[in-house]
Amino acid sequence: MAFTLDVTSMREPAVPAGVRDDDWTGLAERFRAAHAAVAAVAATGVLGYRELEQQRAERTRVTAFAASVQGRYDDIVVLGIGGSSLGAIALRTALLPPAWNARTATQRGGRPRLHVLDNVDPRTIAGVLDIVALPRTLFVVISKSGGTIETLAQYLVVRERLAREGLDASQHLAFVTDPAKGALRAIATRDSIPVFAVPPNVGGRFSVLSPVGTLPAALCGIDVEALCAGAMAMRDATMGDVLDENMAGLFATLQWRAHSQAGQAMHVMMPYSDALRDLAPWFVQLWAESLGKVDADGRHVGPTPIASVGATDQHSQVQLFMEGPADKTVTFLRVEGSADDVLIPSLEAGEKALAFLGGHTLGELLDVECRATASALARAGRPSMTMTVGAADAWHLGGLLMWLMQATNFGGALYRVNPLDQPGVELGKRLANKELGHPDLRDVVVDGGGAAQAAALRRVRVG
Repeated sequence: MAFTLDVTSMREPAVPAGVRDDDWTGLAERFRAAHAAVAAVAATGVLGYRELEQQRAERTRVTAFAASVQGRYDDIVVLGIGGSSLGAIALRTALLPPAWNARTATQRGGRPRLHVLDNVDPRTIAGVLDIVALPRTLFVVISKSGGTIETLAQYLVVRERLAREGLDASQHLAFVTDPAKGALRAIATRDSIPVFAVPPNVGGRFSVLSPVGTLPAALCGIDVEALCAGAMAMRDATMGDVLDENMAGLFATLQWRAHSQAGQAMHVMMPYSDALRDLAPWFVQLWAESLGKVDADGRHVGPTPIASVGATDQHSQVQLFMEGPADKTVTFLRVEGSADDVLIPSLEAGEKALAFLGGHTLGELLDVECRATASALARAGRPSMTMTVGAADAWHLGGLLMWLMQATNFGGALYRVNPLDQPGVELGKRLANKELGHPDLRDVVVDGGGAAQAAALRRVRVG
């Protein structure tokens, strides 16, 4: 496999607070116990993100549908939020050429633009709807439950626009939702709208390799079979219980150890690749929503993930990483090479600040800066690790996605929480639904806490 995880700078003597050699046996034993816990959970059938072979039939439906509508649409618009949108954004950034939506139809080879409406800010929604030609647009509505209020609100706005223009909804909508229940499934059946299933045992933030991610990707010509092949290869490589041989286990165990034993609760994901930059926000949701929980002893636990990007954030966040509180780890993502590398011309020979750059390439500069930042952090005693991939292509991206999903489940066992639920999100959802008048909640008392209600009354207004 073309993946290399270097954890040297998570260990002594590279960093003073790093793992000592005599700690390694204990960490290996702890990982073995975490691995056994995950294996026991997997045996109950709830880790559906791994079951890519069993999901091949639905993936075939996705690719067949994408092929059947090829050339029909100029724009694909995803309506979704959180786990229903972040994966599609990461796939678009990594696997479509840069500035995809700004390219002409010829430059895109006739493939459609891909917009992802991951919020309900009216300015953004109206802006996208103003620029797309509805007769040449397909809206992909994604909600596993079929009851996500932000997504349903977006859908209602779009449905009314389609009706206003006299367009057949079944030709301009596709749904991704639960295989049997929920509002979207019922509407799809009623109105003959194409609908694709999220497996019941796949949670939203683990769903990027289901139609949640593969349908938008396939519609834009991304090779979803290569994506899933890379994911399966990484899955198989991270199934063992030997810490030194399991890169997902290494990531989870070393991050857990940095947090629990060295006070490094903030975990920075820093790709040195614009293709991989949106993998960082996807990771932030995965790590935060899965591990920020109340553990088996009633303690509030979990790391705080941070998205960063190199070399851009060398000029913003790295100052904090170097000299701020020693409460962070940094994971660098780097790509071995780029087919699009650009030579830096040998100009301005009389200016020493410029002349030495001539003859190098931009890719070389980016890679040097990645290694230099990692080295500088280590010299400052700040821990980091580096994941290197052979290319920013579908196979490798699938591997990275699976690596982090596997690591998250190991992390759940290490933190002693359930990484598959999100009880802390539910109160806010219920409060919002009740305030908007959801019929099932009109007479329900939703306890948000007296202090929170009192605080809502203390407001300061200026102007």
